[in-house]
Amino acid sequence: MGNVRLGVNIDHVATLRQARGGIEPEPVFAAGIAELAGADGITLHLREDRRHIQDRDLRLLRQTVQTRLNLEMACSDEIVRIALDVRPEQVTLVPERREELTTEGGLDVVVSLDRIKSVAAQCADAGIVVSLFIDPVPGQVRAAAESGAACVELHTGRYANALNEDERRARLCELAEAAKLTGELGLHVYAGHGLNYANVRAVAEIQEVEELNIGHSIVSRAVFVGVDRAVREMKAAINS
Repeated sequence: MGNVRLGVNIDHVATLRQARGGIEPEPVFAAGIAELAGADGITLHLREDRRHIQDRDLRLLRQTVQTRLNLEMACSDEIVRIALDVRPEQVTLVPERREELTTEGGLDVVVSLDRIKSVAAQCADAGIVVSLFIDPVPGQVRAAAESGAACVELHTGRYANALNEDERRARLCELAEAAKLTGELGLHVYAGHGLNYANVRAVAEIQEVEELNIGHSIVSRAVFVGVDRAVREMKAAINS
């Protein structure tokens, strides 16, 4: 296993702020501390309903992030325009439904291939790396390889939510097979969703995985131990 990068998702710092509609905690501060603690990138999701990250957060982070800014976004015209204006280093195209608590499944690239191709081309032309957040199934991986994206982020939610060891092993095998196929098709392999300090290592050990994007677990631990320690502990859980 090589050195797997850690992208720290700061959405839920903004969730805590929006609970009171005030100015704290400040996501920009959290991103800076995460980078100092060893984060290899900062991830945020500018949702259409603006339930956590706000436009000003994205614009401030574009100016302050020193590593790599990864914007998760739906393929909506409004958000695409914002991405093309702000120009983060990377965008990750994700599905989005108003009623969900968090992103519940992968992007259906098979069904939406034409639209995804269009958005991916616009972003790539602007010098933005394009990743697709997909379920770890062969059909979606193959469609992603046709989309013009450079990377795939495999949805690890079913692995993270496995109810017993047999199911966990089966889901891990599913991820490993999807990662292998993704690599064979020439795409970079990332993973994320539901990963925590206890379950992350097995995913990090999948040979093709280059980067993990983790948010809720790190922010949850940071409530008790601070952002710096929470990020350092996750880096250690991934790579020690």
